Amino acid sequence: MTMPVHRNGNLSVVPLREFVLMGFGEGAETQALLFAVFLALYVVTILGNLTMIVVISLDARLHSPMYFFLKNLSFVDLCYSSAITPKALAIFLSSKVISLEACATQFFFFSLLATTEAFLLAVMAYDRFLAICSPLRYPVTMCPIARALLVLGTYCGGCLNSIVQTSLTFQLPFCSSNRIDHFFCDVPPLLQVACASTALNELLLFGLCGFIIVSTMLAVLVSYGYITVTILRMHSGSGRHKVFSTCGSHMTAVSLFYGTVFVMYAQPGAVESMEQGKVVSVFYTLVIPMLNPLIYSLRNKDVKDALRRLGHRHSLVKDSGQ
Repeated sequence: MTMPVHRNGNLSVVPLREFVLMGFGEGAETQALLFAVFLALYVVTILGNLTMIVVISLDARLHSPMYFFLKNLSFVDLCYSSAITPKALAIFLSSKVISLEACATQFFFFSLLATTEAFLLAVMAYDRFLAICSPLRYPVTMCPIARALLVLGTYCGGCLNSIVQTSLTFQLPFCSSNRIDHFFCDVPPLLQVACASTALNELLLFGLCGFIIVSTMLAVLVSYGYITVTILRMHSGSGRHKVFSTCGSHMTAVSLFYGTVFVMYAQPGAVESMEQGKVVSVFYTLVIPMLNPLIYSLRNKDVKDALRRLGHRHSLVKDSGQ
C-alpha cells in the first residue's frame, strides 16, 4: 500500500504514522522519580473517585441531585485521568512511541472528558442556585429526568467539541518531526509538528475553548452571585455556615479547574509555551482529579457522615461473619 504524499512548496513529504512522546526529558533517575510521582497521584485519584462513587451509590441519604452530579463528576475525573496517565507511565518506562490512531483516540477522549467536566461544573453551580434561591420549586425543577438530561447535555457538549477539535487537528499532515514535546497527545504540541498552516486550528482552539470557558464560568459566577445575595439575607448562622461549606467546596474545585485550563488553552500564545504547558497539564490531568474527592469529602459533613456509616456497616458485617 502506498502512503499519500503531500507537497509543501517544492518539497514532497510523507505523512507520519506514529509519534514519539518526549515527556519531561531524559535521565533514568528523573524518569524513575516521575514514574513514582505519577503512579502515586493516579492511585490516589482512582481510590478517591471510586470511593465517592461507591459511597454516594450505597448511602440513601446522598441520593439527592447535588450528589448525583458529584458522582458524575467523580466518574468523569476517573475516566479523564485514565485517558492520560497509563500512557504517561509507559513513557517513563521508555515506551514513548504512539501510533497516529492511538494518539487521535487519546486526544478525542481527553477533549471529550475535559469539556464535559467544564459543563458539569456549571450545571453543579446551577443546581446550588436552584436549591438555595428557589428551595420550594427545587424538588420539582430538579426532578430525576431533569438532572439526567442535564448530565446527558454535558456529555453531548463535550462530544461535539471533541469531534470538531479531533477532526480538524488530525486532518493536518504531520511530517516536520515525529517528536511531540509533551507527555500526551494535545492540540498545542501537535500543531507544532504539522507541516501545513495551523492558523485556522489555533484560531479555533482559542475561540472554542475561550467560548466554553467563558460561558460556563459566567454561569457559575451568575449562580453564585444570586447565592451570595440569598446567603446574606439569611438570619440563621448555622444555615449560612452549611451553605458556605457546601458552596465553598464547589468554588474551590471550579477555581482550580478553570484557572489551569484558561492558562493552557484560552490565551493567545498558549501554543508556544510548551514547558509551562506540560506543568499545567499535570495539574489538570492528575492533581485536580485527585483533589476533587478530597475537597468534597473533607469539607462536606454529609459525605463524612456517609463514610462513617459505611465503615460502621462494614465492621458490623465483618463481626457477624466471625
